[in-house]
Amino acid sequence: MNIWKISLSSIFHKPLYALLSVLSLSISIGLLLGIQQLDASIKYQFENSLGDVDMVLGAKGSPLQLVLASVLHMDNPTGNISLAEAEKITKNPLIKKAVPISYGDNYQGYRILGSNEEFAGLYEAELAAGREPSKSMEVILGSAVAEETDLKIGDTFMSSHGLTENTVEVHNHPLTVVGIYKPTYKVIDKLIVTQLKSIWDVHEHGEEHHEEDEHQAVDEHHNEVEHQKEHNEEAHTNTVTHKEKEHHHDEEEHHHKESEKEITSMLISFRNAMGMLTMPRRINKETNMQAALPNYELERLFNFTGVGVRAVSWIAYIILAISCVTIFISLFKMVRERAFDLALMRTYGASNLQLIRIVAYEGFLLVIISLLVGALLSQVGLHFAFSAFKSGYNQNILLKLPYAQIVKTVILILTMVGIAIILAILPILKMNVSKILSNEK
Repeated sequence: MNIWKISLSSIFHKPLYALLSVLSLSISIGLLLGIQQLDASIKYQFENSLGDVDMVLGAKGSPLQLVLASVLHMDNPTGNISLAEAEKITKNPLIKKAVPISYGDNYQGYRILGSNEEFAGLYEAELAAGREPSKSMEVILGSAVAEETDLKIGDTFMSSHGLTENTVEVHNHPLTVVGIYKPTYKVIDKLIVTQLKSIWDVHEHGEEHHEEDEHQAVDEHHNEVEHQKEHNEEAHTNTVTHKEKEHHHDEEEHHHKESEKEITSMLISFRNAMGMLTMPRRINKETNMQAALPNYELERLFNFTGVGVRAVSWIAYIILAISCVTIFISLFKMVRERAFDLALMRTYGASNLQLIRIVAYEGFLLVIISLLVGALLSQVGLHFAFSAFKSGYNQNILLKLPYAQIVKTVILILTMVGIAIILAILPILKMNVSKILSNEK
């Protein structure tokens, strides 16, 4: 007696029940596996993108916004801070590394970030081709940027002001691609990295047009004053005094420009845990800047999003329970309706165990089909979710499989279906063969 063949025939004998059972069970499995993988993948992506950053130093505002903007590059910055003031704080011996970053422009929606040669080291990024920027207006592309924009080494492009793509405020100073990073699946993949000087130069040149008229008026006034002095003082004395004043003015202007340089934030790594315990509180209390801890802020964020994850999971568990009830009803109905056939098999030598296997195999066939369909549905859903995340944040998500959690979910599903099958086969154990056959006749 081929038990598998009998079980398959039983499934095809009642296709509506089988389809309903597979559909509901597949949806619950797809939701459970999908939400677990999505949650694990996003958490891994965020935590992986932190790199070697222990603290972010930036302008006052929301610490979560500061982390999202400066570390994950998914939000607007809280403002700018003085580079000179930030460097004073980072001279603390507890700090191992302090990397300044500055941005405010983009190309096709990808942020152009100014920093120094230590920035790539935070994410262990390596060159796939080319070299690091060595002067102003040279850039190196993250792997995702190079792939999506088709820019190659030697190409030039114009940046747009702001963090979203636009064709209104386009700068007139071309940027040249000199290198491309290897894929890291970290936040650097979606960035265009350049020197801090490039960011300052682009915006200083833009401001020159607005200040041109003002400088011209100042120069005219200065010339008038000098002309009046020429009538009151001797020519040689005027010349010497004028040169001294110009030299003094140039020194003051240079010092003023240096002290006015601003950055978006400073990414900091500590030598030990003592720095993380003491510095953030002191900075927030004693300065006009704020310190945010990325790990702590992301943990808070995951606590907020975890409510949604738990809600979807409970919905999936409810559907799973309904699916198991449906399978139980289907199998129990089959046992009751085909009681005569099962009793007849007993008279021809089939044992109770063989009859139980017929019912059990049918149930587990439905589960196996549901697991395959559910896994397929979860992957399709993840594909659309990752595509939406990429279009919204220009970030590729690396699929993370939480094996331990998936195994627990599969065991839970098999256990619930197993209970449904055990309840459905109880009538077989209590079956009175002679009574069933005599009543049927």
